[in-house]
Amino acid sequence: MKNWKYFMMTSIVGSALLLGACSSDKEEGSKTSNSGATSSETNAGASEQLEGKLAGDGSSTVAPIMEAIVEEYTAVQPKVQVSVGVSGTGGGFEKFIAGETDFSNASREVKEEEAAKLKEAGIDYTEMKIAYDGLSIVVNKDNDWIEGLTVEQLKKVWVEDGKEKKWSDIDPSWPKEKIIYYSPGTASGTYDYFDEVILDGKDLVKKATLSEDDNVLVKGVQGDKNAIGFFGYAYYLANKDNLKIVKVGGVEPTNETIKSGEYTPLSRPLFVYVKNSAVKENAALYDFMKYALENAGEMAEAVGYVRTPDEDYKKDLDALEGLK
Repeated sequence: MKNWKYFMMTSIVGSALLLGACSSDKEEGSKTSNSGATSSETNAGASEQLEGKLAGDGSSTVAPIMEAIVEEYTAVQPKVQVSVGVSGTGGGFEKFIAGETDFSNASREVKEEEAAKLKEAGIDYTEMKIAYDGLSIVVNKDNDWIEGLTVEQLKKVWVEDGKEKKWSDIDPSWPKEKIIYYSPGTASGTYDYFDEVILDGKDLVKKATLSEDDNVLVKGVQGDKNAIGFFGYAYYLANKDNLKIVKVGGVEPTNETIKSGEYTPLSRPLFVYVKNSAVKENAALYDFMKYALENAGEMAEAVGYVRTPDEDYKKDLDALEGLK
């Protein structure tokens, strides 16, 4: 297997283009909608050469992991074409509901309204947890006044209050300079998660530049001394020489603090949702998802995320096997 540690850290900036466009668990292990698929008589293992086309879409945060998996899988099954778009978690679920994709990458759990639409469309699905991420708050490298923020300060920075905010409004000792904001777009699961744990459902500042492409956010923060932004941990690692990480509640996001849960409330699981009937009907999809689960931990760590416990991958593999 290739050395993804170096490759991915130098290529995440282009991952969205290469791919074609990126709350706690309700129960332990896989979550499967109730009208699930019956077993299939034929699904091939990794040793059998398969053909077919698979389509996925969704989270830009999950994109680096999926890019690594797709690249490695292509070497194993060169006749299986896997296309993965990055239209954000919400955008990915829209395509999943419309029946346009076989799987959907998500940086949050499926929402109740999305689950209802999937049920209405007759699409049964299985949730698979592939990694953990620490949503990272970053500022410009030349920012010399911020080392950390409390959750309350983050709220003060990001919640819309009808005023043009300056850094000195957050702390009087900070510069009297206008805050420049970069945020994931509203279709992003990262936006949804930030809304849930930081904004408490209140409006994000209206002057924020929004983008579903995390690379746009990275470049924006790099380009302005008064900028602040947030996105997945892997994108920070890939650009750490040009960005400054902000501690939250005195804790810096690292592999260890994300895994232990110490980096709270901004640690979160990452998911792939797979269409049950497609697993049954398409041997290539079963094979690809099996390969993904077997390699997700290694790929997640190679690109800067945190692997889930091995027993969780085992439960998801068992659930996948049950869909055949």
